[in-house]
Amino acid sequence: MTKPRTFVVATLIGLVLASLFANAQQQKYDFVISGARIVDGTGAPWFIGDVGILGDRIAALGDLRNAAAKQRIDATGLVASPGFIDVQGQSEFNVLVDNRAASKIMQGVTTEITGEGTSIAPLNEHVLGEFRDDATKYNVSLDWRSLDEYLRRFDRARPAINLGTFVGAGGVRNYVMGKEDRSANPAELEQMRQLVAQAMQQGAFGLSTALQYVPDSFASTDEIVELAKVARQYGGVYFTHQRSEGDRIFQSLDEVFSISQRANISTTIWHLKTAYSENWGKMPEVLSRIEAARAHGIDVAASVYPYTRASNGLVACFPSWVSEGGFDKMTERLKDPVQRARAQKEMTEPSATWENQWLGSGGAQGVTLIQVLNPDLHKYEGMNFEEIGRQTGKDPKDTAMDIAIADHGQSQVVISIMQESDVRAAVTNSIVTYGSDSGAQAEDGPLSTTKAHPRAFGTFPRILAEYVRTENTMPLEEAVRKMTSQAASRVGIMDRGILRQGMMADVTLFDPAAVQDVATYNDPLHYSSGVKAVFVNGRPVVLDGKITDERPGRALRGPGYKPGGNAH
Repeated sequence: MTKPRTFVVATLIGLVLASLFANAQQQKYDFVISGARIVDGTGAPWFIGDVGILGDRIAALGDLRNAAAKQRIDATGLVASPGFIDVQGQSEFNVLVDNRAASKIMQGVTTEITGEGTSIAPLNEHVLGEFRDDATKYNVSLDWRSLDEYLRRFDRARPAINLGTFVGAGGVRNYVMGKEDRSANPAELEQMRQLVAQAMQQGAFGLSTALQYVPDSFASTDEIVELAKVARQYGGVYFTHQRSEGDRIFQSLDEVFSISQRANISTTIWHLKTAYSENWGKMPEVLSRIEAARAHGIDVAASVYPYTRASNGLVACFPSWVSEGGFDKMTERLKDPVQRARAQKEMTEPSATWENQWLGSGGAQGVTLIQVLNPDLHKYEGMNFEEIGRQTGKDPKDTAMDIAIADHGQSQVVISIMQESDVRAAVTNSIVTYGSDSGAQAEDGPLSTTKAHPRAFGTFPRILAEYVRTENTMPLEEAVRKMTSQAASRVGIMDRGILRQGMMADVTLFDPAAVQDVATYNDPLHYSSGVKAVFVNGRPVVLDGKITDERPGRALRGPGYKPGGNAH
């Protein structure tokens, strides 16, 4: 009697699985993570199993209880997930100062994507000037000009994390035109296109803009589209700090959709927000418009960080015309009593031409100084400008301008501009992934000498603690999917973000009942808790909740990468 076909198929499947199981048991692994609750990054339900790591790859998932391993890690009660991907890290310079990337790996972050608007390369002598204050303070040699040269320098620094970058349209504009408020002529636009092409060939993942800030704010939509088309030719994507997150947010969204559609490029909006009290409550409408654009075939999504306060340069609190032409021009204007008075008046008035963060934060009380380069100014770190004004005996706006001059325009601030319900709506939306918008810092060493926004230390644990465990606004599997495979797919990373045989062994092991952000606005320099182990390219950078001596991070290169690539 002939056996049914289904019986034969089932038998064959059983034999294949038995063979795979036998092979898995015979293999000797470098590490076996045993008995974990595996959340694989796809959004699928968790399951109990083991993870086998061999070299820099995930070699097996399943039952490896009898397999040989150089080191076995008991993960009973813990979650094993893909390493978290920070789609808006800012550590491209910081890892050259402290290669531990400590505040990131202690969150479970294994990969950063960076390069917002102004990227680490390409550089010429003009653009280099903007890096020199940091380089002098931290004794970093600025010995690269092209993106390829930077990525090689990154690898030589032996960092703990992986890092990929975009090529910043603002940086390219500054390279060619400086910080002039005018349209690019045809020759300048062609030079910018060539610089983008070269960066894509050297490993950039795509084009980025920071359209709220000088010089990106001077670029037209048409200019951005032309540069985005070049990135798209090399398989790249487009990430943007959109032109307005406040009163003009809906017009700004329309520009994002237009750029994506005209350049036929996958687009992600960084740190999506509805800023300033008059715009609070608009996040559901913002998300609805993004979803409607997707329904019409426009590939657009977003990222967010889980905090109600933002952070950026102090000079962003001044009208954009103040910064046109660079630091020297800014200083001339702020030292001119007439122009200073004009700028201060505009800081107290609503504007249709720039994002008035000073006014939107509620004025001096809502703007806190967190980082300076000038050591004479350290005494003001952690104070808001109302407090600094009282201490100096000056109007807070005068104090802000004096500090900007004394610190060569490098000061960083935290600003109070969002409400929690809008943040929650974005954090939990299925098309939104996560980025800290902060460089790595540390509890000790050279990057511990300034304050920080707590997001540098707590972004990913805060999501797991606040929105998954405490508020139950989304399942654990969904949060991990958004931190891993979704982040990878938005950027274009093909070999990370999922726990699967053959993928790169970036793995985070955490206690779902104890993972917690610890950093606060008043006391930010504290590592998150509950992350027990972090593997980067198969090596443990965190083990037993402590940073190890392993530094296995790598420069990641985008889809257009060509060894020795140069535009022609």
